[in-house]
Amino acid sequence: MNHEEEARATEHEPRRQAQPSRSGDWLEYQEGEAFQLSPVDRGRDAWTVLIAGIVFEALFWGFPMCFGVFQNYYADMHELTGNAADIPLIGTLAQGLYYLGAPFSAFLATKYPKYQRRQIWAGWPLCIAGLVAASFTTSVHGLIGTQGLLYGFGFVTLSYPIVSMLNEWWVARKGMAFGLISASSGITGAFMPSIVELLLRTYGYRTTLRACAVALAVLTGPLVPLFRSRLPASEHARLRRINWGFLHRPLFWVYGAATLVQGLGFYLPVVFLPSYATSLDISSARGALLLALMSVAQVLGQFTFGYLSDKKVSVGLLSCVCCVAAGTASLSLWGRGTSLGLLAVFSLVYGFFGFGFGTMRVAMARAIDNDPSAVFALFAIFVSLQGIGNILVGPMSMALLAGPVLRGRFGVKHYAGLIILTGVSSLFAALVIAGWHGYKRKVILRSN
Repeated sequence: MNHEEEARATEHEPRRQAQPSRSGDWLEYQEGEAFQLSPVDRGRDAWTVLIAGIVFEALFWGFPMCFGVFQNYYADMHELTGNAADIPLIGTLAQGLYYLGAPFSAFLATKYPKYQRRQIWAGWPLCIAGLVAASFTTSVHGLIGTQGLLYGFGFVTLSYPIVSMLNEWWVARKGMAFGLISASSGITGAFMPSIVELLLRTYGYRTTLRACAVALAVLTGPLVPLFRSRLPASEHARLRRINWGFLHRPLFWVYGAATLVQGLGFYLPVVFLPSYATSLDISSARGALLLALMSVAQVLGQFTFGYLSDKKVSVGLLSCVCCVAAGTASLSLWGRGTSLGLLAVFSLVYGFFGFGFGTMRVAMARAIDNDPSAVFALFAIFVSLQGIGNILVGPMSMALLAGPVLRGRFGVKHYAGLIILTGVSSLFAALVIAGWHGYKRKVILRSN
């Protein structure tokens, strides 16, 4: 029976009980009254929420992805007080809080669904205020507290209500939708580093930060009212009861371990590629261009792997391809990269495959559990696990950069340790996934 027939039948059986359906256009309640819902995976409402989410992700996530340019600028600022070795913590917090705070923000969005838009409104001004406040500080610790901590806290607060809404509006094409969301930051990343680098060089960090704050406010503020949930409050009440059975499934721990390991080195190229280029006497403008190339490849990679995950291509296979390609490129291209050409090739390969792995979080979640509430919880957990690596970028990079210079033509100056960690972490993540699937295949063959 299709949805329209169900609705007509309801008119003649007003007290018939039925279970809610999230996959169609109708939702029927125990009282027998049928309500029409907007369709999933299509229609104006679904696309409106997705497009608004793309703009938010592109701008609010695109800005901290430019931190490599800021770090290069701050490192040369003699008037900035404080320990220059702490500068990476600014970008670490701006990005890392999004990951580590994922379970808490997701919990609020799930526990209090009717306040999801208010949660967006709560986080939005914190991001703007963080940039404005940063423009008035003259110390490294001040930048850590404003551009890092305040911005990162605001970003994680506003992000997961949007993710929750997208999880309701997109079902069968969820991989594509989340791939577009993830890739959107790459769109701005393709040109934002060059713009930020030009602004910093021309006007300094104060004007640059204020200009970015105004741009974020003007471009995103009018979009907040467009965000809305698809499901009514009664269905949200049911979805609040998350089935935690996935914690007992080995596949959860396999994908969780791989995500954690891959995250340990994933962010290092984004943070240090511009300064690495500078150490080769490559101009700061061309260093920003490397991040732009990486962002272009990110857009293509995340959309491609998101699309393939919807087509039922093996999640394990896609994840291994991403990790092996990113790890190999790090050790061969970045490790031997002493020219702009090689570094440009590395940026393209790493952007396509390294960021493509991030799109696998939704596909991994669906491979473990099909329940929508569990998928949302798994997504937040995987994001948080990857974020552990982001938080550790600061202290790990300081330790590795302080280490001895490796002799030979691998890396430049003190960067060899960073490059090795980037490559090995991706390759080991692939080994974890491939090892598990190989073990499962062997068990199946023995049982037959």
